[in-house]
Amino acid sequence: MQPEDKRYQAYLAILREELVPAMGCTEPIAIAYAAARAREVLGVLPERVTIEVSRNIIKNVKSVVVPNTGNLKGIEASAVAGIVAGNADKALEVISSIDDSGRERLRAFLDCKEIIVNESESGLIFDLVVSVFAEESCASVRISHYHTNIMLITKNDEIIYQNQGCDEVDISNQTDRSILKIRDILEFAETVDVQEVEELLQRQIDYNMAIAEEGLKSDWGANVGSVLIDSWGNDVKVRAKAFAAAGSDARMSGCELPVMIVSGSGNQGITASVPVIVYAKELGSDKDTLLRALIVSNLVTIHQKTGIGQLSAFCGVVSAGCGAGAGIAWLHGGRFEEVAHTIVNALATVSGIVCDGAKPSCAAKISASVDAGILGFLMFERGQQFYGGDGLVSKGVENTINNISRLGRDGMRETDKEIIRIMLGE
Repeated sequence: MQPEDKRYQAYLAILREELVPAMGCTEPIAIAYAAARAREVLGVLPERVTIEVSRNIIKNVKSVVVPNTGNLKGIEASAVAGIVAGNADKALEVISSIDDSGRERLRAFLDCKEIIVNESESGLIFDLVVSVFAEESCASVRISHYHTNIMLITKNDEIIYQNQGCDEVDISNQTDRSILKIRDILEFAETVDVQEVEELLQRQIDYNMAIAEEGLKSDWGANVGSVLIDSWGNDVKVRAKAFAAAGSDARMSGCELPVMIVSGSGNQGITASVPVIVYAKELGSDKDTLLRALIVSNLVTIHQKTGIGQLSAFCGVVSAGCGAGAGIAWLHGGRFEEVAHTIVNALATVSGIVCDGAKPSCAAKISASVDAGILGFLMFERGQQFYGGDGLVSKGVENTINNISRLGRDGMRETDKEIIRIMLGE
């Protein structure tokens, strides 16, 4: 694939758009980002706050610790963290600089200010509005469709900023992901000048391995990563799962280390990258091979998740675990046939894992998904595979990916609603 090819430039752009740093689970951080921007527009500390969020955001904020808040959880804590001590210019690292003084102001605000949370009635899966009030002034920020996509900013009912099509999916400032295909991804990975993305991928290696190592070193969440190694030993297959799970152990329980996200998710970013890095070290792969394998895993993950959507009842780390399997197949010299069968075998194994919000058990789902990715590759190495007609599997990797997209996007829509009702005790 040549640099003048539109696919080449699109794939570079997609990587640059997707691989961005974030501290903490991205849904509460998106709330904090909107809140910090609203307070900035208001110009003073507000006296009261109203927050409107879609039910899928409620699902992903309910049980996860917001970093730098002193182990607080929830929508209110997320918004107030952004208001009292956030830096909106840092986007998904908006609350990365909160200190002890900021945490004291956060708790004081929660104790004495009026904060109202309502469900969004927009019908959008990803939608949030933070409004802040001081005397006669009001400022409001709306984020829709993905975590940093500010759609509308108002002050005292005057529009300060408006994106196109407030009530429709707006991807005008993003590269069209439908251009992604497995065969093209592999051609791009093999021919791209890696210097164009080396700095980006090195940050992914540095950030995501650092939080994985922290997850194994300290007591975070349910310590799934440590349990895996303590129970099953130090084989590379175990370490690949354990390091990825440990990164989520730490992240879901409030660790203040940043991660490089993929498809809007830190857990997916960890899952798509850490197992590949662990395998590359075990195999003695050179840096060029590792970077190209990470390109494969990241783009395969994004390709699968694109058809499902940002938030769904379908667990996103399934896509990332398959992406990791594809990257591991690449490290072993696999190309289209090996990677395609790895993806299909993995999807046939774990496509039923549901998303019930961000919380410590995400680490265990990561372990299962990475295991499926590794198993998918090992099956093909030994001449074993799942065939078209086996459940959701169709002949051809793109057809199987389309089936899974349909399942996650359309088939699990009612499942998603029921999961949220259960979580909210309705």
